[in-house]
Amino acid sequence: MRIDSHHHVWDLSVREQGWMVGEALNPIKKNFSINDLRQAVTGCGIDKTVVVQTVTNYDETPELLELADTDDFVAGVVGFLKIDASDAISYLDKYESMRGFKNLVGIRDIAHDYEDLGYLSKPQVIKNVQELGKRGLVYDLLTKTPHMQAAIDLVKQCPDTQFVLDHISKPYIAKGEMQPWANKLQELASYENVVIKVSGLFTEADWKSWKQEDFLPYLDHVTKSFTPERMMFGSDWPVCLLAATYRQSINLMEQYTMSFSDSEKNNFWAGTTNRAYGLKLL
Repeated sequence: MRIDSHHHVWDLSVREQGWMVGEALNPIKKNFSINDLRQAVTGCGIDKTVVVQTVTNYDETPELLELADTDDFVAGVVGFLKIDASDAISYLDKYESMRGFKNLVGIRDIAHDYEDLGYLSKPQVIKNVQELGKRGLVYDLLTKTPHMQAAIDLVKQCPDTQFVLDHISKPYIAKGEMQPWANKLQELASYENVVIKVSGLFTEADWKSWKQEDFLPYLDHVTKSFTPERMMFGSDWPVCLLAATYRQSINLMEQYTMSFSDSEKNNFWAGTTNRAYGLKLL
């Protein structure tokens, strides 16, 4: 089995995607549906997916829950909470009464877009993320290098919450920078309740002229730090289309994981996602 642990869908006639700023994003300024994804994954061996929120809007998550409830291609939903808000858990309570709530496997906030680099270590964030752990929900960490210390501080305070680090924390691949990302990643990996999504690499590289070898130092460090047992595949489709096709995202990781054992490959392509998100597919 192969699970895509990270993709999006959106309909711009329903709501704008406020993060789509600038002409560079024009290629994805259109609607993307789950059927578009089905077409994109043709021949890639993807059996199930996890759909992830894109906007800081409480109207989106119910739509994603309904999608997962009506389309068995979608095995899980990572929904939205404004995780530093005192009323965040009340919105989670509202989700519980909605169609498809059984498919809610995790929560995410757009932490890397906030000016406060300490956002994830705020007391209210810690309290809310601890509550997610009590309810058996994952928290997806969306960070860039400057936000990683706050993520470490959050993880320290939430030993009973499962964390998934999105997009290998978006290192500056286009610049070839490794530090301080590498040291912070290794520290995050020291906590057993953190796993990592190998996703979003192409959009951190040079969109027009990336080469497979550009990614190798980062992939090697992720593998050394987390091991394949705590790594999962994610496409970040359709955002990846800014720099690579779906097939290219698969090709990169098929080539990289050629040296993995069968059990390591099984973990990378499905097992880690299945366990971390509690999908009960395997």
